[in-house]
Amino acid sequence: MRVFAVLAAGLLLVVPAQADSRWTGSWATSQQIPEDRNALPAHALDDATLRQSVHLSIQGQSLRVRLSNAFGTTPLHIAAAHIARAIANGSDTIEPASDMVLHFSGAADVTIPAGAEYVSDPVQLVGADLAITLHFETGPAQQTSHPGSRTTSYLLHGDHVADTTLPGAQKFDHWFNIAGIDVLGGAGAVVALGDSITDGRGSTTNGNDRWTDALAQRLAGAGLKIGVLNHGIGGGHVLLDGLGPNAMSRFDRDVLAEPGAHWLIVFEAINDIGTFDPDGSKPEAAHRVLVAQLTTAYSQMIESAHAAGIKVYGATITPFMDCGPYHPKPITEADRIAVNAWIRSHFDAVIDFDAAVKDPARPDHLALAYDSGDGLHLSPAGYRAMAAAIPLSLFR
Repeated sequence: MRVFAVLAAGLLLVVPAQADSRWTGSWATSQQIPEDRNALPAHALDDATLRQSVHLSIQGQSLRVRLSNAFGTTPLHIAAAHIARAIANGSDTIEPASDMVLHFSGAADVTIPAGAEYVSDPVQLVGADLAITLHFETGPAQQTSHPGSRTTSYLLHGDHVADTTLPGAQKFDHWFNIAGIDVLGGAGAVVALGDSITDGRGSTTNGNDRWTDALAQRLAGAGLKIGVLNHGIGGGHVLLDGLGPNAMSRFDRDVLAEPGAHWLIVFEAINDIGTFDPDGSKPEAAHRVLVAQLTTAYSQMIESAHAAGIKVYGATITPFMDCGPYHPKPITEADRIAVNAWIRSHFDAVIDFDAAVKDPARPDHLALAYDSGDGLHLSPAGYRAMAAAIPLSLFR
């Protein structure tokens, strides 16, 4: 940590550098190649304006935007980029007086190499609900996206980056090529690494009621200026690629590279366990190998995060015996219990989501009051219960 030396009354005082001079992640999302049903048609982004809104977890007088071409196979040219306050999350309408041009090393356009992420020059803009508007000259051959935005985006052909509204625009609930927003100041950021439960499946579109949103609200209510960065991916696995890249392969980009990341919550493995043996044909020894591979991966996460000065909190895996597509068996539940036992004894601290949302009468099932209806994902009430189970003392 940088320090300043101050001489006062003959004493040498060591004063920490002001937090206001540091960048802290306020909003982020994980990048992936969208599956066919969530991808835009070929050439949909040719000469097109895309307006996407995001909800910040903390605010600052200055911010910067990170754009991603992580899965592009060719350079991506963004002809123009603007940011403004949105009148509401998921709206296509911006406050005109707040609209600002984003620059990249002083230029109003930017070409992002394949596989890269670029950060904008800082702008002074305050607001929780922000709209990022991009004009593409030519759409990418391979798209970089976050399909599970739970937030409405707007696509209109032509250059409309400065328009107050986008009448007639195509609507969809996906994000493309936006990776994060950082603000100056803050006491650090907590990264939530997870799957569709962290991504917010079962939450309200444009409602900002994922468990990470509820955690951000609790932190703000306690006077803690801590960013909450949602790095959940629908269908995400720890070990294998699912709809997106596996957690180990994206760990450096989604965790270690996040500005101001001081804490990490790991809540992922439910898909590894649930999809491993749906017909119950694998021997018990194979299940032991799965548990060992998951806990080894957790150990690698802990070691890498600690090397970067990040505390790592393990979140217990929630019940899913009512999840029809997984056809869970008693041995599946045994795997979950074994993984949770490891989580409870190896991380810097434990966040017991399992205890918070299980049915006390049937502990291998979600409580009905928290079940979104599929036996796996939580309802907004369930997500609030998860956030309430996180001790804020972990971040003080």
